[in-house]
Amino acid sequence: MHTAKLPPERLRRRADYYDRIGSRHMTPLWEVLAALVPPEPRSSVSAHLWRYAELRDEVMESGGLISAEEAERRVLILENPSLRGQSCITQSLYAGLQLILPGEVAPAHRHTQSALRLVLDGEGGYTAVDGERTPMRRGDFIITPAWTWHDHGNLGDQPVVWLDGLDIPIVRFLDAGFAERSDQRSQVPLRPEGDALARYGANMVPLDYQPKPADPTRVFVYPFERTKAALVGISHGAPDGYHGFKLRYVNPATGASPMPTIGAFAQRLPAGFETKPVRSTDGTVHVCLEGGGEVRVGEQTWRFQENDVFVVPSWHALQMRADRDSLLFSFSDRPVQQALGLWREDRQ
Repeated sequence: MHTAKLPPERLRRRADYYDRIGSRHMTPLWEVLAALVPPEPRSSVSAHLWRYAELRDEVMESGGLISAEEAERRVLILENPSLRGQSCITQSLYAGLQLILPGEVAPAHRHTQSALRLVLDGEGGYTAVDGERTPMRRGDFIITPAWTWHDHGNLGDQPVVWLDGLDIPIVRFLDAGFAERSDQRSQVPLRPEGDALARYGANMVPLDYQPKPADPTRVFVYPFERTKAALVGISHGAPDGYHGFKLRYVNPATGASPMPTIGAFAQRLPAGFETKPVRSTDGTVHVCLEGGGEVRVGEQTWRFQENDVFVVPSWHALQMRADRDSLLFSFSDRPVQQALGLWREDRQ
């Protein structure tokens, strides 16, 4: 409000009034309306880039400080610089780097938060989801849907690191979080490896399977080799000026997002290609899986390379240039925004 020209007496009366109604746990809307209903998003989230090569030693060091079983999940949270202490990378999403050493098991548990894993480093790890294991190979996109039992292990001879992405802030905002630990350290296998992918991921589903639109996918692993093959397969003709060659991951049984709260995407930028500026309302976390180049977010510019993670806040213009053929994975809260009719994109 514009109060500079008001008489001092009126300003004093207003201040007294605000004090009185404040004691009754009320506040005047007209004093905060512009902040509550802004003309466009004004994100408090910062754009930021985490260089994996600079973080890897610290991630590995954590393995000598605490075991996977003691920690339950040995993760270094990627906290947005503007949201320190809140365990958030955006207002609605959590991200972290999880380490599991050879011979370790991160014990089975389940929770109402949905989670994704993107394998970055090492071989020999596995994730088990509701009684089925899948090996964890670099670039694989693995899902543990809400309230599914899951554990992780490392049967190999080298440390394995992956990026975790969860909807923890959304669930926390709604006060809807539940969790339960299993009395089993590792789940007893109920189905052979690859069963879910064969049963639900081959353009067929079981005869009596009738999923609801918001149900999470039963396909809980999207192998990187398939992702890369799909992106290379569509890389003909001119790339989209704003996204290059970009695909979104879906629940193959419904066509919806694999998880109702988190959308995931993969894109290929040919060598030398530069995208035009684009902004959208979903704050997005990006990971470089192959290649490298330069990214500009708002007024900030960084060089990025393989395994680097960067966050693009809501309504911040994004522009990328690939030095060589590059593949990037990203995730955001777009399905939530689209379900509520809030999502927007601005191609500049």
